[in-house]
Amino acid sequence: MRWTSEQVLALAPDDASRKAGNRLGTAGPWSGAGSSGSGAVWGLCKGSGSKPYQTVVDTTGPAYKCSCPSRKFPCKHALGLLLLWAADEEAVADSTTPDWAGEWLEGRKKRATDKEQSDAGAEQPAKAGDPEAARRRAERRAARIAAGATELEQRMADLLRGGLASAEQSGYGLWEETAARMVDAQAPGLAGRVRELGAIPGSGPGWPVRLLEECALIHLLDAAWLGIERLPEPLAATVRTRVGLTSPAEGPPVRDHWLILAQYDSSDSKITTRRIWLYGQESGRTALLLSFGAAGRSPQQALPVGLMIDAELTPYAGAGQLRADLGEQFGPPVPIGSPPPGGPAAAAVEAYGRALRDDPWLDSWPVTLSGVIPSPGASPGRHPQAGEGWQLADVEGESALPIAPAALSRPGLWKLAALSGGDPVTVFGECGHQGFTPLAAWSKHAAETVPLI
Repeated sequence: MRWTSEQVLALAPDDASRKAGNRLGTAGPWSGAGSSGSGAVWGLCKGSGSKPYQTVVDTTGPAYKCSCPSRKFPCKHALGLLLLWAADEEAVADSTTPDWAGEWLEGRKKRATDKEQSDAGAEQPAKAGDPEAARRRAERRAARIAAGATELEQRMADLLRGGLASAEQSGYGLWEETAARMVDAQAPGLAGRVRELGAIPGSGPGWPVRLLEECALIHLLDAAWLGIERLPEPLAATVRTRVGLTSPAEGPPVRDHWLILAQYDSSDSKITTRRIWLYGQESGRTALLLSFGAAGRSPQQALPVGLMIDAELTPYAGAGQLRADLGEQFGPPVPIGSPPPGGPAAAAVEAYGRALRDDPWLDSWPVTLSGVIPSPGASPGRHPQAGEGWQLADVEGESALPIAPAALSRPGLWKLAALSGGDPVTVFGECGHQGFTPLAAWSKHAAETVPLI
């Protein structure tokens, strides 16, 4: 099954790769292009050197191999090849796999087979290290985090006693120094939240209220860690994750037909985080796949938005249990037959409220809205293109959700309005205390997924 151009472009690691891939999505630079019924696509792309770049894609992964020096996954050549494959069946027709592509494809199959045999043949888990030494290391780290949380409590108490206005005068340096202290305490989760505090003072009208809210959430996290032995285990696992302690995916695997709803990246100065949202057609559960790339490199995991995979997911521990690891896939991706079931705007807010009981530090919760109409607007005296006042209103007009400020500048909102044309649509996104962030949409006339980010 050939993908659509939008599904291919949703795999791009960034806008620059998307534009470069579009330029290579024609037959001109390609030779020896072909595909197979097993999900392989290959081709030779003319570059600046004497030898063309050898590009091959396994769409069942998807996975990519290219002889170019790019550190991005997929690179522009892989994107261009997939765009050509999606748009021109004659240019990329079914044919015999060349040796150079077959070697890589066979290597992938062999590695997958070896892993399955290794997992099946492992009657006992690998011998762990000294459990007593591991216990002592865990106790030492817990003590360091407790010391860091106690110090952070003292610093926030000093801030409140001196007045929030002092936060604007002290500048970002104070917060960065405090964050460094949390890193020393081996609590990177606390360090990240402290750095976010530093960006609030002077960020615009109402910043003291936002600063107080974030300080309250950090205080709640500090108190939860200092009393973690009294918490129920699901909440304790959430607290450990929030302060920065990592744990493997250990839940029972869940096999389902997973709808690939959305994929997007967020970056800071050190790491790029990729989020992929899935919905289980039979289980009715939503899952989040997280992958990371070092500075300057995009994460390798990518899935084609708008398709469905038969696969196993292994969930992580925690109150929400949204995050999971992708396991074995049983066949290539296929088209989504229909969008996930949704509800009105009021139901989305209720779902977010229930999730907050399990994880009070949750910024947003994945929800699907059905029968909503996007409505652009503006503040008095301002043009609607300023992007203010957007909301998703129920067709009955009983409730509405405002669009989150971070999403107001994205062109996806106008794409959503065009898709609707005044008619109700189904929208998947993240509902949080700042509003709703739309990520994908479906019209009532077609089941095709339209990415909005």
